[in-house]
Amino acid sequence: MQCPKCSGTFVHVQTPLGVIERCQDCGGLWFDVLEHQDLKSIAKSIDTGDKTVGVKYNEIKNILCPVCPNTRMLNMVDSLQTHIRFESCPGCHGRFYDAGEFTDFATLRITDFLKRFGLLRT
Repeated sequence: MQCPKCSGTFVHVQTPLGVIERCQDCGGLWFDVLEHQDLKSIAKSIDTGDKTVGVKYNEIKNILCPVCPNTRMLNMVDSLQTHIRFESCPGCHGRFYDAGEFTDFATLRITDFLKRFGLLRT
């Protein structure tokens, strides 16, 4: 499978909770439907890519799903942490997180709650 952002090759990463795909070039992560929820507890150990590289690749939009042929992925924003932007496939519901994004997604801070309820502005 090829990375939808940099066209690098995904490698299979064995975790205690199953296998995920990580791009060997940009460090982005591919999760099949709902895998991202199950793997939050080990985010730091699987999201090992360079966060600065992830920020660069996060600017790339209009990508195709690496699983569903010719299916454009949707640009999504996490409802609790609106600074996190990831891509999701409308067909297979897989998700792509740029390097560093999944660790951020898995770490919910008190400031994220305060922003959600309008008690803290950015």
